[in-house]
Amino acid sequence: MPANLPPHYFEAEKRYREAKTPEDKIRALEEMLTIMPKHKGTDKLRASLTSKIAKFKAQAQQRKSTSKRETAYNIEKEGALQVAIIGAPNTGKSSLVASLTKATPEIADFPHTTWKPTPGMANFENIQFQLIDTPPITKDFIDPWMADLMRRADVLAILVDIKDDPFKQFEDTITVLNNLRIYPKEMPIPKDLSKKPFIKKALLVVNKVDTEKDEEDFEVFLELSELSITCAPFSSKTHKLKKPFLKKVYEVGEIIRVYTKAPGKEPDLNSPFIMPKDSTLEDLAGKIHKDFLEKLKYAKIWGTSVFDGQMVQKDYVLRDGDVVELHI
Repeated sequence: MPANLPPHYFEAEKRYREAKTPEDKIRALEEMLTIMPKHKGTDKLRASLTSKIAKFKAQAQQRKSTSKRETAYNIEKEGALQVAIIGAPNTGKSSLVASLTKATPEIADFPHTTWKPTPGMANFENIQFQLIDTPPITKDFIDPWMADLMRRADVLAILVDIKDDPFKQFEDTITVLNNLRIYPKEMPIPKDLSKKPFIKKALLVVNKVDTEKDEEDFEVFLELSELSITCAPFSSKTHKLKKPFLKKVYEVGEIIRVYTKAPGKEPDLNSPFIMPKDSTLEDLAGKIHKDFLEKLKYAKIWGTSVFDGQMVQKDYVLRDGDVVELHI
């Protein structure tokens, strides 16, 4: 018995032949199966299509599993900034994260203790930063997934050990980053790159500044290095350098905190909106809700650059700490 296939079947068959992915092939095959009339003349063809669908579904599932393995260490962003703590072996990345968060990365005196990323939340005033402890990177080896993690992070905190040739550690880490087309924002970018670079906000953290002698060595390091990148000392053993470090993270991250209030009400100063630096009133309205963006007429602002309750328009550039009363 002839199959007597309708014209729509052959259109779907053409899409099947032209499909590039298992998912597209499956869609076309299922359409062919739906269009095909059911009788004895189409039994073999129906069985063939069903077999092909099963084969391509297996391929699609295998590809998804592989993709999940390759991106198993993608860390979902939380808090105001995601900060990847990176550097050479034994620079103290795990100790830094453990001292500022409730995370419990494995800490030891031997290199390569960390083999997977460990996130933790660090409190800074009324916001939080997500700090991620990462495996060490060297010119000889870097975990393949690390490139993606570093490119996604908001800030790279590059750790060096003040007691173990911090100049060389920094240069070696920068070499690794540059080989991945990652460049700290303040450092030069070659003009002959064949592919687009990833320009990242970065902070150089000189770690293990535990004593007064270490603090003197840090000052000498700053004078001799003459680096354009922002630097901060840190010690996991003392508390006095932890808040200044987080303040540097906040500054390098180029974000501001903005508060909102209803007319006649006080603002909630514990729940700021986190905005990129130089954001406008219009940007804030859009982040709150699309209706605010569409209906916003003006706002009143309380802040350092205006008098209290000053009326401003949509193009007003917000400042850190501004309190905004939106009027629609």
